[in-house]
Amino acid sequence: MELTINIPALLFPAISLIMLAYTNRFLALASLVRSLKSKYEDGDKNVALHQQIENLRYRLRLIKNMQAFGVLSFASCLFCMFFIYLEWNTVAEILFALSLIFFMISLIEIQISTKALELELSSLEELDNPSIVSRLKKKFDKN
Repeated sequence: MELTINIPALLFPAISLIMLAYTNRFLALASLVRSLKSKYEDGDKNVALHQQIENLRYRLRLIKNMQAFGVLSFASCLFCMFFIYLEWNTVAEILFALSLIFFMISLIEIQISTKALELELSSLEELDNPSIVSRLKKKFDKN
């Protein structure tokens, strides 16, 4: 298969949209951190609040990593197009493969971040197993 300039160009909108989603996640978490900080400063220093703050700190690190891999994917894609223009096909193909790998790593980080949030919610609800399947089983077992 010959790598043309159109192929990496198709990846640009996907990377841009995912970066926008990461920015929105970051802004939502930043707002939540500010509200928890004000609760903490007002004197509500319980253990659950401290655990939420630790969980948010972890999720912010994940979002930072997601954004970094998104930027690496974008840059690799851009350089891939540059090397296609220079007709250095081997380098362009390697950079395109790297761009796809960085993009996939970025998406995997979303799964980890979502799992962290699900664990937080399960601890708030005091569930044994945070999975949706187990909740459905419990609901149908009661009936």
